[in-house]
Amino acid sequence: MMLTLRQYRSNLGWSVERLAQEAKLTYYAVSNAEKGRAVRAATGKAIADALSRALGREILVSDIEGLNTM
Repeated sequence: MMLTLRQYRSNLGWSVERLAQEAKLTYYAVSNAEKGRAVRAATGKAIADALSRALGREILVSDIEGLNTM
């Protein structure tokens, strides 16, 4: 079952700010990604990598429903 970025983040109990910090991105980059706006491929990978570390399993960009990378 695919989850949205917001669902992954909420399941971890993280704020947008916390995910941004963990992914070494700006608040705005994560916020835009969560809203389905197009983000750079590197931004999507950084988000997926941060989620992977937190969850202890590999999360790919393609595993995040609605994550729109360019």
